[in-house]
Amino acid sequence: MSSFDSQAFLQHASNKPGVYRMLDAQGETLYVGKAKNLKKRLGSYFRATGLDSKTMALVGHIHNIETTITSSETEALLLEQNLIKDKRPPYNILLRDDKSYPYIFLSSKDPFPRLALHRGAKKEAGEYYGPYPSASAVRESLAVLQKVFHVRQCEDNFFRNRTRPCLQYQIKRCSGPCVNLVTPEVYAEDVRHSVMFIEGHNDEMTRELATRMQALAEQQRFEEAAVLRDQVRDLRMIQERQYVDGEKGDVDVLALAAAAGVVCIHLMMFRDGRLLGSRNHIPKFVLEATAAEQMHAFIGQYYLSNNHQFKLPREVICNVEPAEVDSLVAALSQVAVRQVSIAASVRSHRQKWLELALTNAAQGVQDKLNSRQSVERRFAALAEALQLPALPKRLECFDISHTMGEATVASCVVFDQSGPLKSDYRRFNIEGITPGDDYAAMKQALSRRFIRLLKGESRMPDILLIDGGLGQLKMAETVIAELGVTGVVLMGIAKGISRKAGQETLIMGGSHLELALPTESPALHLLQHIRDEAHRFAITAHRQRRGKARTKSLLETIPGIGPKKRRELLQHFGGQQEIKRASIDDLQRVSGISRLLAETIYEYLHSA
Repeated sequence: MSSFDSQAFLQHASNKPGVYRMLDAQGETLYVGKAKNLKKRLGSYFRATGLDSKTMALVGHIHNIETTITSSETEALLLEQNLIKDKRPPYNILLRDDKSYPYIFLSSKDPFPRLALHRGAKKEAGEYYGPYPSASAVRESLAVLQKVFHVRQCEDNFFRNRTRPCLQYQIKRCSGPCVNLVTPEVYAEDVRHSVMFIEGHNDEMTRELATRMQALAEQQRFEEAAVLRDQVRDLRMIQERQYVDGEKGDVDVLALAAAAGVVCIHLMMFRDGRLLGSRNHIPKFVLEATAAEQMHAFIGQYYLSNNHQFKLPREVICNVEPAEVDSLVAALSQVAVRQVSIAASVRSHRQKWLELALTNAAQGVQDKLNSRQSVERRFAALAEALQLPALPKRLECFDISHTMGEATVASCVVFDQSGPLKSDYRRFNIEGITPGDDYAAMKQALSRRFIRLLKGESRMPDILLIDGGLGQLKMAETVIAELGVTGVVLMGIAKGISRKAGQETLIMGGSHLELALPTESPALHLLQHIRDEAHRFAITAHRQRRGKARTKSLLETIPGIGPKKRRELLQHFGGQQEIKRASIDDLQRVSGISRLLAETIYEYLHSA
């Protein structure tokens, strides 16, 4: 445990806003945080109860705390993000460095500047526009600029050694500055227009080009006017293709999705109504427990620590409202030197943007969970946590789903070292039990599954996971023992008292001892993943069965009534309700319905 004297420290802590740095025994920064009231915020770390395991681990390593008082909460937030980027503390969210983002580079040392995609350190003299969310977004913009404005994009060595124009000139993608086929003045105008396009001033540029075109036409300089006409036409076509619902503006759309310990935030970047591109971020959150805290931490790291004014939009749309949103808005606005808003409740096309971003974020989570490297690491962590002699090769998980006992379905999902093995998933429609008896449902599903496995239908699992508490686990032990199955590790996974992810109760088969795994454990994330997949599969199967049962005609369940007689009954009476109101004599008048069958139909409909 830490030797840090928290009580003595808190006695003299300030009540003003500021930033705090928690240090370990070597003086290295463990965590950087901000607070409206330093004394209250720091005091919350040292309370006797209510701390989660990650916070307790942090507190156990603290040997000193340094604080910096600021004049406002906004100033504290900005200082916090700069310290996080500089110190890279292990308990803070850490995003990839901004050098990994692509930029559009415009050289300044040449009489005929070039445009190019750039990554890495900004050593070369020139302007860097961006960052863009992906290289494909940069390449798309460069392709548009090459087509419309003919600014060169070739390397300097290639440019200096030309004696005749290259193919790009022949296909009208370059104006040929390498062999002086364009004057520096005309080329400079093309460069200026390219910068206007990059910065999103499309309308202003289109009006300027149209005015210039008209002036050239009046001077009867028709060839020059035709060049500008083609540029205006191309720009308007691009705008028509890229504007979404005619809406303009600078907007970033952020959607957060999470599952089994993985959080993905998908960013869609719109500038002047154009979708520049999108990107998945898989940040590592340590102390941020809620989605609101995670969104706050991401926005702070992404926008404030890098301090790129061009990247800051006028509006940020989120599917989750960040914690302390007012201070975040104030900090973003201060950095951008203009008002920046954050919205979590939107309509119309903005809602569609948000839904699309959330779909991509959810897919990003699944891609991360199902990546071979990630799955292998989780299997290895599970083997270590359970002290298994060998790496498990196959996991199965069972879950039960029903609505007040109706349409009970059991699911069986299978994972191997490549992730979910969907071809081996099975569902079991449970029959002949007391409605709502989960233990009997689990017994029937496990019995049917393992009888088939013993007959060689598929491989035995190394680990059998039961979604439920001790009662379901004991039922599984009974089935396994009755069938004589050996070599299978049994586990139960139940939601803890708080029913939050990461607080699950793990119960070992046989000993019934509870296994405690840290919330950041890859082994726990694997168990959460397979449990969530079993739950999803069970819910889907149950809804399908329930929907089918509720839409099934009551006539289909009457013995002796086939499709032909059902059709005769419906045609005669006009509907199922009229059939139910009919007497036995009325039913007997229908073609093909005998007295005995009429009595059967009447009794069945009225007893039902």
